[in-house]
Amino acid sequence: MEGKINKQLKKVLKKIVKEAHEPLAVADAKLGGVIKEKLNLSCIHSPVVNELMRGIRSQMDGLIPGVEPREMSAMCLGLAHSLSRYRLKFSADKVDTMIVQAISLLDDLDKELNNYIMRCREWYGWHFPELGKIISDNLTYCKCLQKVGDRRNYASATLSEFLPEEVEAEVKAAAEISMGTEVSEEDICNILHLCTQVIEISEYRTQLYEYLQNRMMAIAPNVTVMVGELVGARLIAHAGSLLNLAKHAASTVQILGAEKALFRALKSRRDTPKYGLIYHASLVGQSSPKHKGKISRMLAAKTVLAIRYDAFGEDSSSAMGVENRAKLEARLRTLEDRGIRKISGTGKALAKTEKYEHKSEVKTYDPSGDSTLPTCSKKRKIEQVDKEGEVTEKKAKKAKIKVKVEEEEEEEVVLVEEETSTKKKKKKDKKKHIKEEPVSEEEPCTSTAISSPEKKKKKKKKKDIED
Repeated sequence: MEGKINKQLKKVLKKIVKEAHEPLAVADAKLGGVIKEKLNLSCIHSPVVNELMRGIRSQMDGLIPGVEPREMSAMCLGLAHSLSRYRLKFSADKVDTMIVQAISLLDDLDKELNNYIMRCREWYGWHFPELGKIISDNLTYCKCLQKVGDRRNYASATLSEFLPEEVEAEVKAAAEISMGTEVSEEDICNILHLCTQVIEISEYRTQLYEYLQNRMMAIAPNVTVMVGELVGARLIAHAGSLLNLAKHAASTVQILGAEKALFRALKSRRDTPKYGLIYHASLVGQSSPKHKGKISRMLAAKTVLAIRYDAFGEDSSSAMGVENRAKLEARLRTLEDRGIRKISGTGKALAKTEKYEHKSEVKTYDPSGDSTLPTCSKKRKIEQVDKEGEVTEKKAKKAKIKVKVEEEEEEEVVLVEEETSTKKKKKKDKKKHIKEEPVSEEEPCTSTAISSPEKKKKKKKKKDIED
């Protein structure tokens, strides 16, 4: 298991070294390397050797005489149990599970505490609603409530342990003129029991946080220096173990925790996220919004180095993490100062900032834009558009000619309508006259004679109108 040679194995191998002419088949590569160093015996480790070992184990009853199958099965079971116990004792993954469980419990405690405090504030708010606005801290709110209980006791109670004098005086003044309803003693007892639960859970949370800090400094000191104990513990919990996290690339560690956003961006062909859990690190929080992506990328690259050093390195010091963090802070400082420095020249001298002067102009209100009605006629508009005199005169003449032609056409239409109306009246009068008087035999001749000159006159009038 540890890649070391046992005493009995050493004795056997020393005898074989003198007679051996071929390489030795070894099941474990580490053990083969140790044998080669100490005894100068060439060893082989390959899949063929593993198959050969499996065959020997399956035929152990026939190869070793005088061993019963029951005893052999009991020996195999005992060996399996002892090996599994040995692995559990000295496994690095087992230590990682403590961190994973601690950080998950810490998150659960935060959620439960928020729910309990919300319920406590809402419940006691019916009795003394003004207290929630005066005391913003949740723990001090619960401690004050636990000590006093009913709002009538605030006048005689001393809260100097939890509150400053000004706030205490304000609480007492608000308790005298409170708008809350009256509550029974049984209700107050239940509210006080909830307050004790909140105080106990918050105390246990602080204790658990200290335990997590100590664990992280013992297992992953460089990661703790780089990103902090909470972010480092969440990264280990997300990957499953420190060894699994060490196998991830820097780009994966950068967006670890933002998988939904990544796949949504890939599906919709948009920009992928720049950071995941690493966003809550102090270095990313210090940087300005435009530099957050760049700092998170550099921090992820240095964090991966720290993770691999903690997972596979033998040294347990945090010197590498401190050095890398100092480099990142210097890089962040240069990025933040780049906007202030000159773009041209050496880039070392700071840009000279001029004194600010207020140069705004006072604009007066123009009332001409209020009305939507036209202020001038068409003729004036035509004259205003063109500045040259000749062009304006021509346009004005054309407009006058058009107006005259339109007026003449309108007069002719009116005359035609009047003549047609007079003709219709005459025809109606003739028809009435014919019905009233009986027509003689001589009259049709005269009527035809009379009608012919009238028709000629009408024809002449029509021709004159058309001309």
